[in-house]
Amino acid sequence: GAEGADVAIVEVGGTVGDIESLPFLEAIRQMGIEEGRGATCFIHLTLVPYIPTAGELKTKPTQHSVKELRQIGIQPDILLCRADRQIPVDERRKIALFCNVMPEAVIETLDADSIYKIPGMLHDQMLDEIVCHKLGILARAADLSVWERLIDALEHPEHTVNVGFVGKYVDLTESYKSLIEALNHAGMHTRSKVCIHYIDSEDIETGGCDMLRSMDAILVPGGFGKRGTEGKIKAIGYAREKRIPYLGICLGMQLAVIEYARNVVGLEGAHSTEFDKNSKYPVIGLITEWLNREGKVEKRGEDSDLGGTMRLGGQVCKLAEGSLAREIYGKPEIVERHRHRYEVNNVLLGQLEEKGLKVSGRAPGTDLCEMIELPDHPWFVGCQFHPEFTSNPRAGHPLFTAFVRAALARQAGAVKVKKGVAA
Repeated sequence: GAEGADVAIVEVGGTVGDIESLPFLEAIRQMGIEEGRGATCFIHLTLVPYIPTAGELKTKPTQHSVKELRQIGIQPDILLCRADRQIPVDERRKIALFCNVMPEAVIETLDADSIYKIPGMLHDQMLDEIVCHKLGILARAADLSVWERLIDALEHPEHTVNVGFVGKYVDLTESYKSLIEALNHAGMHTRSKVCIHYIDSEDIETGGCDMLRSMDAILVPGGFGKRGTEGKIKAIGYAREKRIPYLGICLGMQLAVIEYARNVVGLEGAHSTEFDKNSKYPVIGLITEWLNREGKVEKRGEDSDLGGTMRLGGQVCKLAEGSLAREIYGKPEIVERHRHRYEVNNVLLGQLEEKGLKVSGRAPGTDLCEMIELPDHPWFVGCQFHPEFTSNPRAGHPLFTAFVRAALARQAGAVKVKKGVAA
């Protein structure tokens, strides 16, 4: 996969000395010999802890880690020293001397309030120039203006939007890390501070949707398992009826289809076979499960022309002309990453479309439903894939940026209405 690339960046995680990482460290040691010292650059990330009782930073862990590396034949060229405060010049010189690196190659990586400030911090210490010099690359001066604009937007937002994030892992924000960062990227590109309110879907099941009243937009993420699904369905119904911008991702789209089938089309008890194998209207099911016209589940073998049960990785999606999805992406065909087993049931989908549900994205060949939207709603979109996996701070992702813009538009409309009432 690296053919034609000028530079390959290889990360080896773990702790030096652990048996699990030894084969990988041996592999990069050999690569360093085969490619030559002028064609490889070893950067080692270490910890320089502060000991409060001693009142000083300790370099011993860094020295010991480098000693372990050198024992297996790797001499670091650059040390990135993690610390919660500035490392004094004398300590940096000490690290350089005992770790056998140049003093300017001891780079401090201080704790930052935003990860997006890190490129500038490293550039200020000339890390990029040291790497280019080591690899013999004559590169033009780095242009960090994009990062500077992003940080300016992050620190000086012009708007604040409240997004109701309805999930069941509300205490585990790491579970949704990619999704949270994608919303932050969209915030930077709309000069908005996105305030994410984690709402436990089980609380909605017991207490209703009042907690969603102050939200400018509602998002239901992907997930597995039945717990909390009815609360998510209630939240989706609330977003649909109250005309609040809604984004459903993977399970969030599937539950939106279920909510529409139950409450708009009138298919009582509609569900996914993931949660109810005996549902009379399984509007969501495995690729290998399809309904016949009599409503019985018809099992298809694993050798189905639709493949196995898991759709994984990048897949093509064709967007319907005149759809909101087509407008958001600005092109007729997209590739997005998938990780799911259950699909919208094409046999029942026609009934939902007759009642107003719009399928705005389909997989070519299989005709599987990839995106849905509601034309009579200000902004209601569901997608089977995971757009958060391809969002990045420099470009953001069109779906999340459009979602935050829709939240801003609702907020502006609500303000106008309030002013009109007050007048």
